Amino acid sequence: MKTYLRKFARCFAIGLFLLAFFPGCSKHDAAGGKESDIDYWTCTMHPSVHAKDPGNCPICAMDLVPVLKRDTPAGAPAASKETNSSSEFRVPMERQQQIGVTYATVETKPLHHTIRAVGKVAPDTQRVWRVVARAGGYVQELGVSAPGEIVKKGQVLMTLYSPELLTTQRELIDLLRMRDNSPKGAHSAHADAQSLIESAKRRLRLWNITEEQVAKIEQSRHAEESLPILAKMDGIVQTLPVTQGMTIAPGNTLVDVADLSVVWVWGEFYQEELPMLQVGQEVTVTSDSYPGEKFKGQLSLVDPFINDAKRTGRVRLDIQNPELKLKPDMYVDVLLEMDMGRSLVVPVSAIMPTGKRNIAFVDKGEGKLEPRFLELGGKYGNVYAVKSGLKEGERVVASANFLIDAESKIQGALKSW
Repeated sequence: MKTYLRKFARCFAIGLFLLAFFPGCSKHDAAGGKESDIDYWTCTMHPSVHAKDPGNCPICAMDLVPVLKRDTPAGAPAASKETNSSSEFRVPMERQQQIGVTYATVETKPLHHTIRAVGKVAPDTQRVWRVVARAGGYVQELGVSAPGEIVKKGQVLMTLYSPELLTTQRELIDLLRMRDNSPKGAHSAHADAQSLIESAKRRLRLWNITEEQVAKIEQSRHAEESLPILAKMDGIVQTLPVTQGMTIAPGNTLVDVADLSVVWVWGEFYQEELPMLQVGQEVTVTSDSYPGEKFKGQLSLVDPFINDAKRTGRVRLDIQNPELKLKPDMYVDVLLEMDMGRSLVVPVSAIMPTGKRNIAFVDKGEGKLEPRFLELGGKYGNVYAVKSGLKEGERVVASANFLIDAESKIQGALKSW
């Protein structure tokens, strides 16, 4: 039933075109021509019907309409078939105007291809600093209250009390005093004390004690019962799993600080798009949260593994985020624009796809049209790249292609159909 309806719709459209193209049905005055100008008579609903004389359609009983000989304008003598191109056909200019035919010029233009994808923001793992307890003890006081808090380099994140830290500090102070009080001529004792001092300093550094804090202990010769943990960079508190008074053991996470001035965006691209991606390409990221604002960055990694369910590959983008507007786990739109060189192009509307081939109708002047089989490249926006079949400067039909296609079939221009 659906097939019959499609055939009926196509035949009906062809019939409408023929009614517009051949307003007269008289045997001696068809479309302003003479009887000698008529090639055959056909039915507007069944173009396969060909009759030498006027009459009724044997299928639907409708009146037959005349079809002029090819390359014979209304009111002019018919030209011999030998002088006509085997593929050209004629549609008078006044008829073209009636059915709304427009033309486009084949020209060479630069091609730009745009790929769009969805991405998800994530922190740059190389810009995340995790503070881990390296000695047992207690959290005495927190310098930050909750995740999301902005911290500056050198800011106190928390203070810890640890018997091991206190013992090592006192050991360092005793060694410093021993070194200072050793006899001036006892080089061996001085060297041994200095070696033990450096060992104590290394243990303190391994417990997240900074060089500045070690130097302060060395100068003041005073052991701090509570040692502050300082932020090593500007950033945002990402996680804070401890509370004041909480007991900690070696290996416990105390706080995570992330620098979000540069973030990662993990985008997903279809597998056929991956060969066009290269490390270092410039990309643009947009977010519905900031309409009209663009974030710039570049492609830094193409994941070699494909998602077997979605047939997509992950791509990592490094995006500048100085104002911290892009936040972890936020969804964004990724835009990648590429220069694809120059090529002959025609509008998408100028192409008549047939399933196996693509056809364009070329204007030959004086109402003559020639169907051409084209080899097309890719589609770029509203144009197709043309590999072969057209030359620069030629004009092609850009609208009313269906009606022109119907006329080409009726006049036998596309004999392969």
